[in-house]
Amino acid sequence: MWFKNIKSYSITESLNTNPEEISQKLTDHAFRHCGKQELASMGWVSPLEGGADLVHAADNKVWLTLKKQERLLPASVVNAELEEKVAHIEAETGAPVGKKAKQDLKQEIVHRLLPQAFTKNSYLHGMVDLNENLVLVDASADGKAEIFLAMLRKALGSLPVLPIARRSLSAELTSWIKDDSVPASVEIMDEAELKDSSEEGSIVRCKNQDLGAEEIINHIEAGKMVTKIAFKWDETLSAIIQDDCTVKRIKFTDVLKEQNDDIPKDQKAARLDADFALMSAELVRLVKFITETFALDEE
Repeated sequence: MWFKNIKSYSITESLNTNPEEISQKLTDHAFRHCGKQELASMGWVSPLEGGADLVHAADNKVWLTLKKQERLLPASVVNAELEEKVAHIEAETGAPVGKKAKQDLKQEIVHRLLPQAFTKNSYLHGMVDLNENLVLVDASADGKAEIFLAMLRKALGSLPVLPIARRSLSAELTSWIKDDSVPASVEIMDEAELKDSSEEGSIVRCKNQDLGAEEIINHIEAGKMVTKIAFKWDETLSAIIQDDCTVKRIKFTDVLKEQNDDIPKDQKAARLDADFALMSAELVRLVKFITETFALDEE
């Protein structure tokens, strides 16, 4: 349940809705299993295992889960059978099989094999904070986040959002190292990526490295800029922040997680609810910190 990454978006116009209305609108786009001739199917499911509601909310923070089911039909299997059929036809007719005929044969093979293919399920989580007008998606890449937003927009009818950062944060991240201008609540860790600003610039990736060391400073003075950096924040989490404001590899500290240890282990629903409330509040607090630190709301 604990999000591992966040792509953050500002809702530019109030949605004028509530968790109950969102859940109702998701119903028409609920997940259904792949049909026999479908390569994939996608839709909304309950964030809670076995839950009936398509959302889970705490303090107007709405947790949503998008499920995708894909049929696994490896190209190598299709191509192997195609080659066998083509060879058989050419041996019988004594003439080569044309390009269109091969394509038709391939479609026949796919049509026959698809219902027998195994299925793979994957889940994409996100949350909408109706109080702070934010959407956070547990994704590390733009593509997945855009799929989540597109499906949510389709369900709600409208979702006016923009990334919270519409410029590179590279200059500020570089100054964290070069000028030691780290905010008081931030501790730089031992991992970073630096890139030359030229189109085909070199990239330096550091791990288990003192980022204040002379060799790192020399790279910066030679024109390289920080594009990723690992950090700890406010004793509640550690992560990597990128210059596009993506936050990856989030790890919440025991100091935070232990706040719900008084809930008995057999009360799974209560613990999940409490954990979501705790996590969502902390992620929103982090996003607000990032927005203020980099003056993103002034742009």
